[in-house]
Amino acid sequence: MSILRWHPLGQIWNEFDRAHSEMTRFLEYVDTRGPVAPYGEPVAYPPLNVWDDNDNIYLEAELPGITLENLEITITDGNRMTLNGQRKPAEVANTTWHRQERSFGSFSRTLTLPVLVDSDRVEAHFELGDLRVTLPKSPKAKPRRIEVKQNRSGKQNQKKGKNHENGDQ
Repeated sequence: MSILRWHPLGQIWNEFDRAHSEMTRFLEYVDTRGPVAPYGEPVAYPPLNVWDDNDNIYLEAELPGITLENLEITITDGNRMTLNGQRKPAEVANTTWHRQERSFGSFSRTLTLPVLVDSDRVEAHFELGDLRVTLPKSPKAKPRRIEVKQNRSGKQNQKKGKNHENGDQ
């Protein structure tokens, strides 16, 4: 004979759990936030890859279904890049949708770049839904070697009344 533990709210708890599951399913069905991660967090769209070398910052994004006419890139404040676009839904007549998982409509993604860029020399190429952007770093953002000069007299710096060599003050 097995022993079952009695739960005073067992039946009511089961009903709450079932209602919670149904409500979650309903909210997922009507969710209009766009793509979401497994835990319900909105996913930034479009996903981007960004990296740099000594001279440039590089960005790439996959934008299937976007046309060149519906894509815009702007640089503001020297280090803020905004990517705007719009994906139009496929026009399908006399059919029944069985599943529609791709999102449509306008999007905007702004990111702060790690350094200032020279916006006059930015190059962007878009082919078959693949966007590649090269953002040359501003000369102000590039490391610069500073020459350290010796004092004219060639002697160590001493303040009047203080001898730094002996540690006396």
